[in-house]
Amino acid sequence: MSAPPKTYYTPEQYLEQERQSEYKSEYFRGEIFMMAGATPNHNRVKENLSGLTFLHLRGKSCRGFSSGQRLLVRENGLYTYPDYMVICGQNRYSDIRSDTVTNPVLIAEILSPSTESYDRGEKFKLYRALETLHEYVLLDSQKVRAEVFRKNENGFWYIASEADSPDGQIRLECIGLTLNMSDLYADTENLLPA
Repeated sequence: MSAPPKTYYTPEQYLEQERQSEYKSEYFRGEIFMMAGATPNHNRVKENLSGLTFLHLRGKSCRGFSSGQRLLVRENGLYTYPDYMVICGQNRYSDIRSDTVTNPVLIAEILSPSTESYDRGEKFKLYRALETLHEYVLLDSQKVRAEVFRKNENGFWYIASEADSPDGQIRLECIGLTLNMSDLYADTENLLPA
């Protein structure tokens, strides 16, 4: 017995469905992928990052967006919802609906056991196609651990900052912010040792 054939969707079909859906999903190469829920630690780290960057960016030309904001990577067709991203200057949108942005300078993903390999590998590769992207941040939801990848002037990516203890710090150069790990992981619980 053969498996039923996969259903493929156009970007337009995905967006029509997504704009009416109560649940978020990603789209890539004709396939739609439902997004999983998050743990309390995942949400706490994301909200800590959001709050800390909001205070730093207030009154400046950059602003942060949490996981409810859809992003299109035009260069490869990925539609996704990063855990957190920062856009500087004018928002650029994928179409006249103005609900899908295309120009973040910074993207952060909160790692969980089910998403870590994708966030580190294929998703990071897809994000790197964004011309505007300068920094990619990975924050672990199970232990105090952060990595900042930065694009140099030649377009090559490297690990620019990392920390794995509560007294450590990471630097987000594209927005001029240094973050204390103790602040990023405030009010998390049952973290694994580094």
